[in-house]
Amino acid sequence: MSEDNIKPNGELTLRTLAMPADANPAGDIFGGWVMAQMDLAAGIRAAERAHARVVTAAVKEMAFELPVKIGDTLSIYTEITRVGRTSITLSVDVWAHRSRYAKLEKVTAGTFIMVALDEDGKPKPIDNH
Repeated sequence: MSEDNIKPNGELTLRTLAMPADANPAGDIFGGWVMAQMDLAAGIRAAERAHARVVTAAVKEMAFELPVKIGDTLSIYTEITRVGRTSITLSVDVWAHRSRYAKLEKVTAGTFIMVALDEDGKPKPIDNH
């Protein structure tokens, strides 16, 4: 499959703009900032599914494929791949719209595991609906 045919997987969950304050002197966005955006998107999607507060339990298989630059619009897609008793596993893909090149490129992906919590901060069972 050619790169032109590759499209995002999952549901568009978060869009944001990479700003100068999030970059190093060379104009590359910090990986930690990108991971924070991924964590936000995973949390939004998992909380909607669990109908509860969620926290990040683990991040697995994270790989940066391309740099994110100042001015890129990040589109973060999430796909729920597993719902356990108290946890939700999500595949999170990040795509950069590089307006100066009119290009959309996948920049990173990862697997996030979120745990639903009750009001006391203890793991909460998730409905199977």
